[in-house]
Amino acid sequence: MKLSIIICCYNERDTILTVLDRVRAVDLGPEWEKEIIIVDNFSTDGTRELLQGLDLPDVQVIFHPRNLGKGTSVRTGIAHCTGDYAIIQDADLEYDPAEYPLFLERVANEHPAAIYGSRTLGGQAVYEYVTNYMGVRLLTWLTNVLYGAHLTDVATGAKMVRVDVLKSLHLTGSGFDLDFELTDKILRAGYEIVEVPITYRPRTVAEGKKIRPWDGLWALKVIIRDRFLPMRRVVQREH
Repeated sequence: MKLSIIICCYNERDTILTVLDRVRAVDLGPEWEKEIIIVDNFSTDGTRELLQGLDLPDVQVIFHPRNLGKGTSVRTGIAHCTGDYAIIQDADLEYDPAEYPLFLERVANEHPAAIYGSRTLGGQAVYEYVTNYMGVRLLTWLTNVLYGAHLTDVATGAKMVRVDVLKSLHLTGSGFDLDFELTDKILRAGYEIVEVPITYRPRTVAEGKKIRPWDGLWALKVIIRDRFLPMRRVVQREH
C-alpha cells in the first residue's frame, strides 16, 4: 500500500521545511510506503527558493506558474498521486503528521473511502477565534442535513481519501471552497466518510492564517450548490 501526501504551500517559509521533516519522519509501518508531493502556489516570501534547493528522492515538488489558489494546488497534487490513499497536509504546524497512523488504522480495519481528522470529536474544541468555531459548526450541521451525513468537523484540513475516489470526482474549486466541494461530492457519489479524533494547534492571522470570514460564506454557497448538481458534475466517470 502507498500513501500519497499532498502538501500545498503558499508563503510558508518559516514552517515548510519543518513540516516536510515531520512528514518524512513518520513511520507508517511495514505495509505502507509513501510519496510526498509538494505544490507551491507561486510563493513570494522565499518558500519557492527553499523548495528549489531540495534534492530528496521521496519528494516531488511542483511549482505553479502563478497563484492559482489552494484548491487548484490540491487538484494538481491529486493528478500526480500514484498511491492507494492520499492525505492533504497543510504546510503550517496546525496539523500533526505524526497522527497519520490513526488514519491508517481505520484503513486496515474498515477500508473506508474517506477518513477525516476531526478537531471536535470527543468534545474537544481548540480554536483561536469564536467566529471560526461557530462557522464550522454551522457548515457541518448544514452538510449533515443536506447530505445525510454524521460528521463533526466538515472543515478539517486533514482529509485522507482513496486515490481512485479522488480521481473519479469532478472537482473544480480553486480556493478554500475545494475543502467543502470534496466532501459534498464524496457523499453525493455514495461514499461514507468516517472520522478519527486529532489534535489541532490553530494559528492566528498574525502568524499567517489565511482563511477569512468571507471564505465561510463561499463555503455555504458551495454546500448548497453541490447538493443539487446533476451527477455528471459530481463524478467524471463511472467507477
